[in-house]
Amino acid sequence: MTPERPDPTVPTATYRLQLQPDFPFSAAAAAVPYLASLGVSHLHLSPVLEAVPGSSHGYDVVDHSRVRGELGGEEGLRALARTAREHGLGLVVDIVPNHMAMSPRHNRALWDVLREGPKSPYARWFDVDWEAQGGQVLLPVLGAPVGEVLDDLRVDGDVLRYHDHVFPLRDGTGDLPLPQLLDAQWYRPVWWRLARTELNYRRFFSISELIGVRVEDPEVFEATHATILRLLHEGVVDGLRVDHPDGLADPGTYLRRLHEASGGRWTVVEKILADGERLPAAWPVAGTTGYDALRHVDALFTDPAGYGELVVRYRGFTAPQADRGGDWAATVRRAAHKVLTHELATELDRLTRVAHRLCVASPEPALRDRAPWALRTALRELLVRLEVYRPYTPTDAASVVTEEAAAEARLAFPVREEGGAVDAVRDLVLGRFGDGPEHVEFRTRFAQTASALRAKSVEDTAFYRYVPLLSATEVGGNPGGPALSPDAFHAYCARVQRDWPATGTVVTTHDTKRSADVRAALAVLTECPERWTDVLAEVARTGEGVPDAQLAWAAWQTVFGLGPADGERVRGALLKHVREAGMHTSWTEQEPPYEDAVARFVTAGPCGTPGGRVAALRDALEPHIRANVLGTALTHLTMPGVPDLYQGTEDEYLALVDPDNRRPVDFPPAGGGDAGAVDAGTAGTKGAVTRAALALRGRRPELFGDAATYAPLTAEGPAAAHCVAFARSGEVVTAVTRLSLRLAEAGGWRGTTLPLPPGRWADALTPGREFTGHARVEELFAGVPVALLERVAAAGADAG
Repeated sequence: MTPERPDPTVPTATYRLQLQPDFPFSAAAAAVPYLASLGVSHLHLSPVLEAVPGSSHGYDVVDHSRVRGELGGEEGLRALARTAREHGLGLVVDIVPNHMAMSPRHNRALWDVLREGPKSPYARWFDVDWEAQGGQVLLPVLGAPVGEVLDDLRVDGDVLRYHDHVFPLRDGTGDLPLPQLLDAQWYRPVWWRLARTELNYRRFFSISELIGVRVEDPEVFEATHATILRLLHEGVVDGLRVDHPDGLADPGTYLRRLHEASGGRWTVVEKILADGERLPAAWPVAGTTGYDALRHVDALFTDPAGYGELVVRYRGFTAPQADRGGDWAATVRRAAHKVLTHELATELDRLTRVAHRLCVASPEPALRDRAPWALRTALRELLVRLEVYRPYTPTDAASVVTEEAAAEARLAFPVREEGGAVDAVRDLVLGRFGDGPEHVEFRTRFAQTASALRAKSVEDTAFYRYVPLLSATEVGGNPGGPALSPDAFHAYCARVQRDWPATGTVVTTHDTKRSADVRAALAVLTECPERWTDVLAEVARTGEGVPDAQLAWAAWQTVFGLGPADGERVRGALLKHVREAGMHTSWTEQEPPYEDAVARFVTAGPCGTPGGRVAALRDALEPHIRANVLGTALTHLTMPGVPDLYQGTEDEYLALVDPDNRRPVDFPPAGGGDAGAVDAGTAGTKGAVTRAALALRGRRPELFGDAATYAPLTAEGPAAAHCVAFARSGEVVTAVTRLSLRLAEAGGWRGTTLPLPPGRWADALTPGREFTGHARVEELFAGVPVALLERVAAAGADAG
């Protein structure tokens, strides 16, 4: 008898697996019994379509028509789905609509475009500016200017080879001398450094190896989504995660088309919401992938006053090296200027050309006589002032490209009349001068450039330059204000339950720069900034060869958050840190002497004998780190939304930025045993808390779903602010300890109580304990700094 399929509509909890050649579908299938015992309803798979051979992530798709062979192909995916169903699990898969790999030898659609040019049936797939670069697609693959590497370019039959790169030859050109042959192609191999200013295809952020796909074209949408949609309709797949919709020309239209084509399957989007920003209500999705939840959960366990003091101490320790000593907003602005004039210079040039064409051809006096340099300056000054990823409609743009931003942008012009270029650009963004094809193109490219700029300037630059508290520099985070009051957290949760009850929530992903457990440890530093800087002063006196104070601060925090770890992991993460920051070295302009100094410092300092002093502080703060770890885990698993657990995070999981966080994990985890039971040996651990919460969600999903309720519970007494609690549907109570070090320093709970809803409440973390009425918080948290309570059914009543 075939087991009943799980409800495909809304998961109760998902579990993210990073598929790769070392962890294919068969390995995932072998893990299914263990994962099912955890209590999740669906497995969440990283991209499953054909990718560049050896890819460890799968976001570099090369063929949308096939399931990736290195993972086991479509039969392997179907076998995984069958095994999952046998254990009551469904599948959610990650899809990548925005881009494909710029790898002609593997990407056959791109191969055809490079051979046939704009007449190729696949030319409409890719966002290429054929009017630029003489109608040739620039391929930034050469290690030096072409004149210096001609001997490395060779014709081999009907292909052109350059080391590992292979390109098709246009018909009839194979016998030409090499210089003429290169001129005769629909592409031009060039020195990789020209990508910064000369590229004529849209890409993913500033990654030239990923070319943008025009899924706004209905035929392209159908071709790139046919296989995934077939797997959905055949019941192999149940839901979707959409990667980076902000890169698309029209995310709203795309999502409506996807919703209709998928039959309304549960879909979440990787949308980064800035503080105060709302997900567009018209999008037919369940919500986001959950970075907004991550920011709010982290903020709950961050002390606002202590963070302010930590910033002051950070500036004192790092001055004058810390990004000119500016605040967060100033750091972002400077980073945005740098990114827009360097990494995204070609995107800004293309946008300027479109704006200039509109101005030259416009009958509107306000647009006439605008020089390209003035339009470029106006675009730059407006783009760097955007505080969200992008606008979506002209109406939406008014709240994104504000008059305040325009007023600041005008100050970049020495002559008032030149500043009129700012008004011209803003009016074009707001759609005030028409809705023709070029007007739409301009608004689209402005939005796409804005999203790339925001990601690169904030997540990939400013987060590495402004580091008073590394846990605040997380995807979707706000280092300018990383702390949140319990009331603000409750307001957020109530809003999620009302507006997006099936949204995704996360605290660790394949893209987080530090896992939740590392960030939970770092947040404790906001409760003791003076102890942290005292220790730092001590190790700084003993340290030698410090490359710069800002790097030292970040390095010591890294080993504090991570705890004992292999030095190679720390060195790798910090080398990435300094390259992303771009202050002394970068990915494209590497400074070996500086990077060598960083490696020596990390080995001798944070990973050497002086690191023992930081380790001793971590050990002393361990009870408070534990409170944050458990509080984060339980809050995430019981707050509104569908929690997504990243692989391995059901137990302690200490990881840094990728590739450190994408290492395969073992199933079941060492010492993990059966996922279902909580025993005396594991009670009070993160694993026990996770398993108890997931078991409760799996057993009583109606308490957490669309029709559920969320109600804050307010503690009473002198330490009330340190107890955060809420009830779900009147049947489950979550209570966690907040800022436990401050609590201990103030004398503990001192009789603080938590008024519980009427009835008897059983402790799901410590079986056998029950509470009624006003529970003494000290008793509630005896042994474990969090509590998960379930209402005990009255005698004779249905237990639900």
